[in-house]
Amino acid sequence: MMWIFNNADAAFDHYKNQILLYGIDFDNTKALFNVGFTIENPTDNHISCEQRNWKHEYAEAEWQWYLSGDNNINKLGEIYGKVPEIWKQMADMKGNVNSNYGWQWQRNKQLARVIDMLRNNNNTRQAAISIYDAKEMKSYKYDTPCTYAVQFTIVDNKLNMCVTMRSNDLWYGFCNDQYCFSMLQQLVARELSISVGTYFHFAHNLHLYNNIIEKINE
Repeated sequence: MMWIFNNADAAFDHYKNQILLYGIDFDNTKALFNVGFTIENPTDNHISCEQRNWKHEYAEAEWQWYLSGDNNINKLGEIYGKVPEIWKQMADMKGNVNSNYGWQWQRNKQLARVIDMLRNNNNTRQAAISIYDAKEMKSYKYDTPCTYAVQFTIVDNKLNMCVTMRSNDLWYGFCNDQYCFSMLQQLVARELSISVGTYFHFAHNLHLYNNIIEKINE
């Protein structure tokens, strides 16, 4: 069954409950496998769950960091005022990470190429940005990108987007990932002077960590 949600908040709430009810014990998490769903209004990208305490200020800082194309965590610190511990744990000795998706999509001018493709051919099936790069697996020791790829398609003069992930932590990862990807979708739509369409999200493994589950159940 393919689920369709009005916004990211509804998707988050649904899958939080689904994981709690039906999640499989898997590597210190409860997980659902091969989860795909559509968000009809991706511009409605805020998360309201009180326990989650999602911060728009931080999500926007992460988006601005992506836009900078700088994959060093110190740049995020300049924007946000501090570097979250999770990024410190993922960084190499120089402070660089692989999971700054903006760095990934700006390398080799992938984003600019995608926009040109869509501008020149609104029926293209090639407007894809590759995030996970097998040639760089040796650098994935501390930080393996969770996202494989992002693809854009124009349907009825609206820009649809598909995000494909190998793994997605619902509590922290999805909330900020969907914000940044929806902002990317809006950016590309503006460049093309068309409306934003739907956002399809696929995760091979969508999960909640056990310590988060304990927090939810308190």
